[in-house]
Amino acid sequence: MHNIKDLRKNLKEYKKKFLERNFNFQIDVFNDLDSNNRKLINEKEKLEQEKKKLSKLKDTSNFEKSKKISEKILEISNLQNKTQIKLNEFLNILPNLALEEVPVGKDEKANKLINQSGIKKEYSFEPKSHIEIGSKGNMIDFDTSIKLSGSRFVVLKDKIALLERALINFMMDIHTNEFDYMEISPPLIVNEDVMFGTGQLPKFEEDQFEIKFENTDQRKFLIPTAEVVLTNLVRKSLINKDHLPLRFVASTPCFRKEAGSYGKDTRGMIRQHQFYKVELVSIVEPIDCKQELDRMLNCAKSVLDKLEIPYQIVLLSSGDMGFSSEKTFDIEVWIPSEKKYREISSCSSCGSFQARRMGAKYKSSNGNDFVGTLNGSGLAVGRLLIALLENNQNKDGSVTIPNVLKKYMNNLDKI
Repeated sequence: MHNIKDLRKNLKEYKKKFLERNFNFQIDVFNDLDSNNRKLINEKEKLEQEKKKLSKLKDTSNFEKSKKISEKILEISNLQNKTQIKLNEFLNILPNLALEEVPVGKDEKANKLINQSGIKKEYSFEPKSHIEIGSKGNMIDFDTSIKLSGSRFVVLKDKIALLERALINFMMDIHTNEFDYMEISPPLIVNEDVMFGTGQLPKFEEDQFEIKFENTDQRKFLIPTAEVVLTNLVRKSLINKDHLPLRFVASTPCFRKEAGSYGKDTRGMIRQHQFYKVELVSIVEPIDCKQELDRMLNCAKSVLDKLEIPYQIVLLSSGDMGFSSEKTFDIEVWIPSEKKYREISSCSSCGSFQARRMGAKYKSSNGNDFVGTLNGSGLAVGRLLIALLENNQNKDGSVTIPNVLKKYMNNLDKI
């Protein structure tokens, strides 16, 4: 969310910046809504002042006049409320602005490769996909999941189910013990205000799983990512500056309709309606956002370093970033069967954009101001499982367990 006073002062600059985010900011629509809203507010305030003056006179002959003013105030208030709603609807879908160092471009073609790390293994055989590896012993079972839930779900069994749990515990230990993130076990169902706070609503409503409750007017949603709940831990708060930064980590299931991905990645576990993710969230002073983003990126990629899985870091372009982001790095992991890198983490700084939507502030010597928020996958569990299976596969169809993971796998050497 943007400061409306800043919008009014810098309309042409915002127009340019929004175009870089593939969003057409209609200045005339904004001006009409904003000026009409302010005009109605002024009219209402003048009438309220007039009514106040009449009441001070304590003259009964002014009763009828005062009554008519009250009726007019009510009429203007109703009209102003409707105009305010339309203005809010317009403002609520404006994306965050990209920072100056973000490459300008319409899509992923303008993304900038930062570096590549790790050694891609040479195989004496044609590498199998995770689907083929998991078919041994039926440990990755799509047939049963289709009977249970439909497409884009999976049933993991036996040692691969254990591997999923091991990866979660491995990552949670790294982020809590090595990087001092506070572990959180959050609700998986949140209300509409919480989804609005981090920017999932109203623009991306079609991608959310909504839950129907009886006897309540408040809408509820399954979380698409733990970012939603972890960031909103500070909603409507005033935090002492000395308590910053706050760093949270959670491992949760995530639920997404994948509404915009029809026909994409229909085979395997790459794109699911339900998946596990270890999520990192930081709450900082806005001035520290860039430094914290670099720190968060290092925390996320350390998992791949320890597992010795090849990856690359990409700085996303202005047109490829998420709605709430001002700067995003993607970590893409090497998938041997596809002979390409796949996103496994997005680490984003949102500046004060989400904080304005949540009403999250901190107390400093200069007064109260909005906090800065950051989020990143540390990492997506399903895609990490795929990468580990494929990068560590052997000719006989077995998968070697990395040494750092063995204690989480009951000291198994192979699956």
